[in-house]
Amino acid sequence: MISANNISLRFGKKALFEEVNIKFTPGNCYGLIGANGAGKSTFLKILSGELEPTSGDVSMDPGERLSVLQQDHFKYDAYNVIDTVIMGNKRLYDIMQEKDAIYAKEDFTEEDGIRASELEAEFAELDGWNAQADAETLLNGLGVESEYHYSMMSELDGNLKVKVLLAQALFGNPDVLLLDEPTNHLDLDAIAWLEEFLINFENTVIVVSHDRYFLNKVCTHTADLDYGKIQIYAGNYDFWYESSQLMIRQMKEANKKKEEKIKELKEFIARFSANASKSKQATSRKKALEKIELDEIKPSSRKYPYIDFRPNREIGNEVLTVKNISKTVDGVKLLDNISFTVGKEDKIAFVGPNTLATTMLFKILAGEEEPDEGEYKWGVTTSQGYFPKDNTKEFDNDLLMVDWLTQYSEEKDATYVRGFLGRMLFPGDAGTKKVKVLSGGEKVRCLLSKIMIMGSNCLILDEPTNHLDMESITSLNNALIKFPGVVLFACQDHQFIQTTANRIMELTATGLIDKQTTYDEYLDSDELARKRQIMNMDMSVKDEEEEESSEE
Repeated sequence: MISANNISLRFGKKALFEEVNIKFTPGNCYGLIGANGAGKSTFLKILSGELEPTSGDVSMDPGERLSVLQQDHFKYDAYNVIDTVIMGNKRLYDIMQEKDAIYAKEDFTEEDGIRASELEAEFAELDGWNAQADAETLLNGLGVESEYHYSMMSELDGNLKVKVLLAQALFGNPDVLLLDEPTNHLDLDAIAWLEEFLINFENTVIVVSHDRYFLNKVCTHTADLDYGKIQIYAGNYDFWYESSQLMIRQMKEANKKKEEKIKELKEFIARFSANASKSKQATSRKKALEKIELDEIKPSSRKYPYIDFRPNREIGNEVLTVKNISKTVDGVKLLDNISFTVGKEDKIAFVGPNTLATTMLFKILAGEEEPDEGEYKWGVTTSQGYFPKDNTKEFDNDLLMVDWLTQYSEEKDATYVRGFLGRMLFPGDAGTKKVKVLSGGEKVRCLLSKIMIMGSNCLILDEPTNHLDMESITSLNNALIKFPGVVLFACQDHQFIQTTANRIMELTATGLIDKQTTYDEYLDSDELARKRQIMNMDMSVKDEEEEESSEE
């Protein structure tokens, strides 16, 4: 168990937390939710001891171990992958290092022998003999192939590093597990594996995530951070949303009844206070009036942007034709003879672990890259709005936000342009901020403003939910559902894909899988195929064993 006792955190006059008292108990997974800037990641840092609160303290049961998903992707570049994972249990790793140092000595003393014996006992107690196998199991589950297990961390790309650091956090069955955005940069197979791991995890988990489906799948409780306080609700994210909305409605209804009663009492008092025969009744009602208190309904600090993609032109029947596109980068063939046709009502989700191939395809279709072979053709009625995964180039300039957005607007009026910024939670003078200093979430909202103001009828969106808070993801999700044009998108948010896409594509090593279906139906069919494959493998092994047995 881990608990926060009277935790307050102030930066100057601003209080991020005020006397937070909360307990997180074993066997539960808590989804910590709140608006961007509410302090979710900061609270995890306080719980982990990385950040000292202004007042209050954090306590854990004696002997318990806490594990944290590291955010510094370069911290372990000097170590290999297996060692990095085992470092998740620092004490075990230290024992392994000290043991190796003792056994490497040429002048092995009696004291060394005694110390080695003590270390071996503790090593066994911490299940050290299975450490390497356990680390490999975690890595395999997250999709880190065996060929990388003894590579240096510095040799891995960013997505693989994220998986290794997640395996590190999960290693060794920690008593308290703190996960800040664990699904970021994970492919959907890895997310599904992590969901099952956390569902079966028996200790305490506190997780911050913007993935609604993930929170609904793994969380037993929801910890809502709003206005410097944290309130725990039993149930997952959807249950929290429904119950919190119900509570607000009930408070409003109760206040309405109280207001009606107040009005009735005031009318009686005004009418009969001067009447001697009714004075006692009027006095009684004055006392009753003084006892009535309206419930304070504090508006949430959460803010939802207004996202509405309105095409300037209706799309025709001919949208996009892709013929035999191939592309090789640095000797790796990302796209191999890819062909498909897009219809006017298609909203296509590109799924699967091959995200580099998807990004390259999107770049080609957006005109940023040329294919090595093949061709593509957009219909004459189409116009494209592109959201790149890497937006660095877009904001590498000294333009103010309003000037940056004006570039993409047919209407150059500053008031008109500011209106689009305002919809995305950049009110008033916020438009005078330079784009190069924007945060990750602010840059994403700027790009969405750009796509809105352009009025395109075909959207190419590569991971548009990255860096967005839950409220912005919900707004974007709803906007794409009602968008009357074509959407080609990649995303790691299960609920986002399920509610938006009517067609699923997956770029694989052997080509393109293309199904006119929902995402859940696609996963079900894919799962059946995998089960059949596993069953076939099991049967093959069984047949081989029977053959060997008969030969003997």
